[in-house]
Amino acid sequence: MIKKTFFALVLISGLLFNSIGILPVNAAAYGTSFTTSITYQNVGTADANVVILFYPEANGTPITITRPALRPLAGTSVYVGSLTELSAGFKGSAVINSDQPLVATLVQVASSTSSVKVRPLSNGFTTGGAEVGVPTVLKNTFNTNSIVVVQNVDTNGADLTLDFVPLSGSPVQLTLANLPSGAAKYYDLGQLTQLGTSFNGALKISAKKTGTSDPGNIVATAMELGTTSDAAYAFEGTTTSGTKVYMPSALCKLSGTATTAYAVQNVSTTDISVTVKYSSGINDGPFTIHSGGKQSFDGCAVNANGFLGSAIIEATGGNIVAVGKVYGGGLSTAFLGFTSGTSKVGLPYVRYTQTHWTDGTRQRAFIAIQNVGSTDIAAGQTTVKYFDKNGNLVGTHILSSIPIGGKVNSNASMVGSAANEFGYYSDGTFGGSAVVEGPTGSQLAVVVRIVTYVSSVEIAGEDYTGIPIP
Repeated sequence: MIKKTFFALVLISGLLFNSIGILPVNAAAYGTSFTTSITYQNVGTADANVVILFYPEANGTPITITRPALRPLAGTSVYVGSLTELSAGFKGSAVINSDQPLVATLVQVASSTSSVKVRPLSNGFTTGGAEVGVPTVLKNTFNTNSIVVVQNVDTNGADLTLDFVPLSGSPVQLTLANLPSGAAKYYDLGQLTQLGTSFNGALKISAKKTGTSDPGNIVATAMELGTTSDAAYAFEGTTTSGTKVYMPSALCKLSGTATTAYAVQNVSTTDISVTVKYSSGINDGPFTIHSGGKQSFDGCAVNANGFLGSAIIEATGGNIVAVGKVYGGGLSTAFLGFTSGTSKVGLPYVRYTQTHWTDGTRQRAFIAIQNVGSTDIAAGQTTVKYFDKNGNLVGTHILSSIPIGGKVNSNASMVGSAANEFGYYSDGTFGGSAVVEGPTGSQLAVVVRIVTYVSSVEIAGEDYTGIPIP
């Protein structure tokens, strides 16, 4: 069972690898060996005492590892490949226990010799639900395969039902009995014969306590990998839906290439109507989405080349969830849309290099902050504070005004030379994080893009969403 020894739990839903390939082949990103680094930040007011429970796939017996205490606002990471307690080839999930609140992001790292330079990113969870929506899943579509991981975060076993809803045709249902508490199950769509030779659609996952009709408690994460390319990205399934979803990033061939695509899932029981409203003032829609299904939107369908902005996705007749993707120019990113914002946001994984940018060994983090509230935010009311691995404040970026629906940007270079190698240290260690804070009652949605230099004309990048701080 999940031992609630401490106050706060962070649930690491699968995608937890120790130097293993997802397949016994090596074809571009799909089949590449990844090792997970768990980055986490103490967003509490005292030192955090941390214990991590690692669960092998579908196994309810954890491997318990105690971590060093973490100072308030400090960020650190644990590289799964360095843990001697876990054998090579480990694949599973984890639960982080702490006596202070934490936020966490998983970073999937390919070998330095791999052609895959992007690092898929997904967040940990502090709560789950009985139903989870995954807005897009693929098998042999767009030269991409999805891997979905479902973790049981209840104290009881879980019986799972997975409904794969295609763009057209009948849904495909899979079931699993008695997934142990804390454990996760991996579903590699490229290997699921039940989905035929190809699949393009959405996924609804529901859970019951084993042997009962009582709602269970689960979380889920998805990773999509190119079968003929190095594209790779990850995002969270979600239990939170609404009639509006906010997208801080909306692009059409920015710098000639970078474009956004949105996958919107209808999580209601009846058909609904959906429209994407871009900050350019142009709308795309309405489109009808059947129950459980998805509709895809391309940023260039209605916007001119060079468009840079944000979007709001609105539904009539029911609730939606959505994921955004950015492709082109080496980018292959994914981020979950927001149904609401918060005034304080934690960013556990932030880096910025000056001297090691063009050698490709270090990353840069770019932060997009959107005002999804109902009032404008005046200049000087929102800050981004950058903290080193020990929780020391390196610098504060004071932001300009943010109108309703508008966004502003930040990165560590904006606080001066003290952050030139932010998150990197001469002793070879890592750790850098940030906190975005607006005025009381404000609603902020934050997306972080982590990019790596590949060549003078290409970067590799992936996104994760900022995590609300209670």
